[in-house]
Amino acid sequence: MMLLVYGMVLALLMPVLVVLRNPDLWHRLAAFASISTKVSILLLVFDVARGDRMIGVVGVIVLSVGNAGVMLLANLLREMEP
Repeated sequence: MMLLVYGMVLALLMPVLVVLRNPDLWHRLAAFASISTKVSILLLVFDVARGDRMIGVVGVIVLSVGNAGVMLLANLLREMEP
């Protein structure tokens, strides 16, 4: 199970490389949304591996509410563009 967690951490690095490499704002927002989703799924897998329900609750909260902030930021930035 921990091998799966390590694989998920490596998959988490791909959007980080996109953020560092691409200066386009929309690509960065998509990468941050991807990071948020991957971290919440990683928390859920880590909850199963460790057996701690509180970590799972945090993962569910991040999964259900985490991308709402990114979508709000995207709508605000879309309104600011000429």
